[in-house]
This record gives sequence, C-alpha cells and structure tokens, in this order.
Amino acid sequence: MHNFDVLIVGGGHAGAQAAIALRQAKFEGSIGIVNAESELPYERPPLSKEYFSGDKAFERIMIRPANFWPERNIEILTSVTVESVNPGAKSVTTVAGEVIGFGQLIWATGGSPRWLLCEGGNLPGVHVVRSRADIDAVTAELDDVRDVVIIGGGYIGLEAAAVLRKFQKNVTVLEAQDRVLARVAGPSLSTFYQDEHRAHGVDLRVDVAVDKLIEVDGHVGGVVLVDGETIPAQLVIVGIGIIPAVAPLIKAGAAGGNGVDVDPYCRTSLPDIFAIGDCAAHANDFASGEIMRVESVQNANDMANALVKTIMGEDTVYHAVPWFWSNQYDLRLQTVGLSVGYDQELVRGDPATRSFSVLYLKQGKVIALDCVNATKDYVQGRALVTGHAVIAPDLLADATVPLKEILAEHSGS
Repeated sequence: MHNFDVLIVGGGHAGAQAAIALRQAKFEGSIGIVNAESELPYERPPLSKEYFSGDKAFERIMIRPANFWPERNIEILTSVTVESVNPGAKSVTTVAGEVIGFGQLIWATGGSPRWLLCEGGNLPGVHVVRSRADIDAVTAELDDVRDVVIIGGGYIGLEAAAVLRKFQKNVTVLEAQDRVLARVAGPSLSTFYQDEHRAHGVDLRVDVAVDKLIEVDGHVGGVVLVDGETIPAQLVIVGIGIIPAVAPLIKAGAAGGNGVDVDPYCRTSLPDIFAIGDCAAHANDFASGEIMRVESVQNANDMANALVKTIMGEDTVYHAVPWFWSNQYDLRLQTVGLSVGYDQELVRGDPATRSFSVLYLKQGKVIALDCVNATKDYVQGRALVTGHAVIAPDLLADATVPLKEILAEHSGS
C-alpha cells in the first residue's frame, strides 16, 4: 500500500504547484500526486489556444520537464482515479481498488466538462475541451470536417472558434444567453468580441437553444435548434462549463455544494484535508466575500502557495488579486479583479481601435478591468483594484492619462 505524508489528488496547476511549493519550502516528507490523466502535469490554458493551433508542442506546455518530479522525490501515479475518501483511516481508495494512505490530503481535482444532455449529445464527433486527449481527438478529425458548431460562448468556445477560423472551417457559435461572456464580463466587452468573431467569418448567434444533435452515417451531422433550424456540423465542441470533481469528498462528509467549501486557510470541514483550485469554494476578498469557485491558473497557483505556507506551520490566509487572460485572433485580453456585482461599466479608449479597457465599479470603487491589447492599463490597473480606488469616472475613462498618474494623484503621492 502506498502511503504519503502529503497526498495530492489532481495533477493540474493546483496540484502540481502544491508539490513544487512544498519542496521549495524544504518539506522533507513524502509527496504523492494521483492524476486521473495519463500525462505528467501540463498547462491547460494553451489547450484551446497555442496547443490547438499547433503553435506549441506538448513538451512546451508541460509545467515541469519529466525528470523534475523524480529528482525532487515527488511520485506521480498517472491514470489513477480516486473513488472514495476515508477521513478516519486517513486513506483514499482508487477505482482499481488500491488503498493509499496520507498524513495530509490536498484535493486539487478541478472539474469535468459539462456535456449536452439532449438527444445526440454523446454522438461520435461531439467533443469537450479540458484535456490534451480532448484536443488531440478534435485535431484527429479536423481533416474530414468542413462545418463546426461550438455550443457555449464563454472563453473556451470563443478561443476554439478563433483557432478553427484560422484552419478555415465554417464555424457557428451558439450561446443560450443574450450575449457571449455574460457570466464574466459586461456588455461592452461582449459586444466587441461578438463583432470581432463575426468580422472573422464566425456565424455567432445568441439567445438560441439546442433541441438535439442528429446523426449522419454513425457520426454527428448537425445541430437542431428549438426553432427547427438544422445547422450542419461534422464536429461539435461543447463549452458550457465544468462540474467540480468533488463527489468523493462530499460523500465522505465534507461541506460543499458547488465545489467543496474551504475556510480562508484552504481547509475543508474534514481534518487534515484541504482543497485548492477550480474545485474549492471560498469567500473571495475581491468579490465582497462572496462564496465562489474561481476557475483560473492564478487561483490554482496562489491557493497552492498559501496552503503550503500553512502546512509548513505559517498559517496563511488565501488573499490574492484574481487575474486571467484570453487570446483570440490578434487580440490579447487581460483581466484583473472580479467584475461580479458591478454597478457601473466604463469604457476607456475606443474599441474600434482594438485597444481599449473596460473598468468595472461597485459603489464607486474600481473592482475589475478587462484590457484588450492594452497591457499598460492591465499592469497599472492592478493597483486600482487592490487599493479599492474611488476615482471620478470621467478621469478613469480618459485614455490620454495613464492610470498610474490618476492613481498617484488620487493617493496624494
């Protein structure tokens, strides 16, 4: 039976960073990572961007070279899935029946993609984007594909659309809400990206509902909308969010619902069991303390670093400003802060120039920025978010004045 001082379940960004940080902190105990995938830890954001487009080989998106892990005595068990957790016995049991013991358990499983539940949702040719295997499966089919339908107008769907247009496929994006990116951004950014994708030849539709997927010769052949229209598709990509992979923890008695609940120190309600990354529901300081899961590399890495300090005896509260990025066509979006609950949206610069920022305010305070091809605003805007700056909207919207100058005058420095 395997037994580790620290067992990490999940080999994504959060799990890998926890192991790396433990060794950097001179943790001398045994460390094991249980990874459901067959790969060593790799970066996920490039999957729908540079890896999909072929601009980066898989070796270039690995979090660390293969020899890094054994050199630091970090054992990675690949293609292993945990089925149950026994908090009392301090052990987990895998799907294959192996029991693995732990001193402390870090749950860093992320989530699994939501699939369509409608008729035809599991036909050959229907794909999700969450793993290397997912993208490899899409790529393997592309030569025989002319028409692609992407269901879901979030970042994954839009990034995939941009790559597929580069490959000169006919691309239709279907979004159920009245605009793309509705969960993560305001109307100004949504409108801009809708216009960009349409300008690049994407048939982007909002306020649409899918009825079913139809089969042609044993493979997906089209998407039928509720209004009866059929859109041809030899390939369908579903990007409608993830389901947090926390069932074994919840079944073992951990508090949670949408993910597993953790306190400010990343502790679950079970002794010596922690959770970090996409699956961890926490009170986020940058969303007025709202309990939420944050699906980002930043959140995964920063949670891991804070937790490791706690494990090493320096109790550390997770408090880190959220940031995120998205590459679509020649557009680089950089986001800092969380726009959740904003009550005012300011556009700084002219979207027609394809370089501008959107600032989100709540009760006069700057809570987030979305910066499109505007790296200076992104870098300088971080201090506005962390400082909860209250600045006159007309000043913030004046793109001729750098944000750092506005902040300096505001702070009296």
